[in-house]
Amino acid sequence: MVLLGPFAIFPFITNEGNLYRYGLITIIYALLAMGLNVVVGFAGLLDLGYVAFFGFGAYLYGIMASGHSGHHLQAEIAIPIVTVSTALLGLLLGLTSWRLLGDYLAIVTLFFLQAFVIFVNNANGGLNDFSYPFVGKVDLTGGANGLDQIDPFNLFGFHITTTKGYYFFTLISLTLLMIMLYFVNGSRTGRAWRALREDPLAAEVMSIPVNRLKLLAFMFGAAVAGFTGTIFGAVQSGAFPGDYDVGLLITIYAIVILGGLGSIGGVVIGALVVNGAPELLRSSSNARFLFYGVLLLALFVALRPWYKPVIVLLGTIAFGYAVHGIASAVWSRGTAGHIDGAGRLGRALEHWVLLPSNPSSIAGWAYFALIVAALVLTL
Repeated sequence: MVLLGPFAIFPFITNEGNLYRYGLITIIYALLAMGLNVVVGFAGLLDLGYVAFFGFGAYLYGIMASGHSGHHLQAEIAIPIVTVSTALLGLLLGLTSWRLLGDYLAIVTLFFLQAFVIFVNNANGGLNDFSYPFVGKVDLTGGANGLDQIDPFNLFGFHITTTKGYYFFTLISLTLLMIMLYFVNGSRTGRAWRALREDPLAAEVMSIPVNRLKLLAFMFGAAVAGFTGTIFGAVQSGAFPGDYDVGLLITIYAIVILGGLGSIGGVVIGALVVNGAPELLRSSSNARFLFYGVLLLALFVALRPWYKPVIVLLGTIAFGYAVHGIASAVWSRGTAGHIDGAGRLGRALEHWVLLPSNPSSIAGWAYFALIVAALVLTL
């Protein structure tokens, strides 16, 4: 829960719309990765069709509540229907791959994802001559143009129309899901999932219902993905085929793997890194702070216990200031330089490192001394 603290205070320290958007997408990715973590991290099933459940949730919510379909179901009714329907779709996929594991399961689930993408690209009624049994030609998904005009959430008369509103709704949903998974992970089912992940054959020998656990993992992960799809569809005001492809699947897998398979808190960290790092690296100043931050983090990880890196860090800072003070007293021009365009960090570094007032001439003499030293060593 500590990891969610920065997300909770984030809206109170910024009013920038773009940052709100990045924060919301990061939480959506974390919520989506939580469901995949159950399938891959808890149960050890290589599901490459997971994103199809995400898209199914968005499209099904759009069919029930959008100007495109002409239906406007309340969110408190539509969301449970979508969640349960997606779980049943996960059950169907699990039944078709009842005895498959590893690469074979990956092939079947990847086929499911590709079949979903083909379906939503072509299920637009008369435009592609796609006809449904009993109802004929219906523009169900909008084809390649997508399903637009999806209604915003209307929960018990409370309308969520702003990015900030969706931000808090998604954050609360993520918090509740993490609490649920925490208790599930320590339960009998969680221990059985871990046994299935480590060795399916040994788990079956120990009378663990392996097939039922696989189906349960598929259903749970699909339900989370479908629920997240309703949020994403409402935020985007539409559902478009390009949003649910292999690229998104790779991103979600990267979040789960980076955070650690089976780790609940690690998924949140993975979402922050995968979705936040590219935005931080857009600015050179942010990249510099990120570089120093990674160095400090590596120092704390490499040196145990915790007080050792603190001592090393404080000692390095003190040593730098001491050397700077001695150099200033002996040779004032050796510390009279400045960093052009420096911020607060740059101004602090000016009092910590040796910056001569004429670095070009110093560099020339240093190069000359290096050449002389090399010649002396070769004699």
